[in-house]
Amino acid sequence: MTDAWVRDAWIRATEEGRTMAKWDTNKMHEYEEDKGKPFNPVNRPIHYGQGKIECIDYIEDFLSYEEYVGYLRGNIAKYLHRWRYKNGIEDLKKAEWYGGRLIKLQEKL
Repeated sequence: MTDAWVRDAWIRATEEGRTMAKWDTNKMHEYEEDKGKPFNPVNRPIHYGQGKIECIDYIEDFLSYEEYVGYLRGNIAKYLHRWRYKNGIEDLKKAEWYGGRLIKLQEKL
């Protein structure tokens, strides 16, 4: 993510009256509740942990509803497309995970 991209996202969110979650770009660590547990690349990948907010929550926070739905659908399509050629069952589980997020989002309506 470039500084310009972050700045543009901030400006767009501000113009739309939304606020973005605060996060510390200097801190990257395991989630506290996951310490000592085996690495889980599908549900809780460590590299997406940032302070007290997870990357997916940050993305949902600054995208509009339609943009976020598109983001989820795009990730579902990506993982369903590549599962045979890259990570197998792990990619199918990731597609399922994003599908679960999309279902929960729709159930809120």
